[in-house]
Amino acid sequence: MKIFVGSDHAGFELKEKLILFLKELGHDVEDKGAFEYNKDDDYPDFIIPVAEEISKDPSSRGIVLGGSGEGESMATDRFPNVRTAVWYGGNKEPLILSRKDNDANILSIGARFVTEEEVLEAVKEWLNTPFSNAERHKRRIEKIDNK
Repeated sequence: MKIFVGSDHAGFELKEKLILFLKELGHDVEDKGAFEYNKDDDYPDFIIPVAEEISKDPSSRGIVLGGSGEGESMATDRFPNVRTAVWYGGNKEPLILSRKDNDANILSIGARFVTEEEVLEAVKEWLNTPFSNAERHKRRIEKIDNK
């Protein structure tokens, strides 16, 4: 699967580990930055390129990391065909439902609230969860995408 990954300084270290993990799983991973730690960088510089790629190819996936994941989600969801789920750790059921019911194609992770182990396990589960293709969910997504 093609996966685009981006992060600012808050998730930089975790992003580097996540990319290695995704490659070990056999995914085709493209790093959109940051490419070095800079405490003064701005998340839109690395998150927007991920959203642009997903907007062009909604069947690919994106993973973005930031302090809370919220600003990153707000930035990505401005693009057509992008549906972003935010996850801060803990309960994985909303994460799973984001794929099953909403066909989320970007996962925004609040890097300040999760451990590396949690993230690797959750990302693997998120990537492996298929969209249900239930008619009501397809109808709802179509309403969102065709706004």
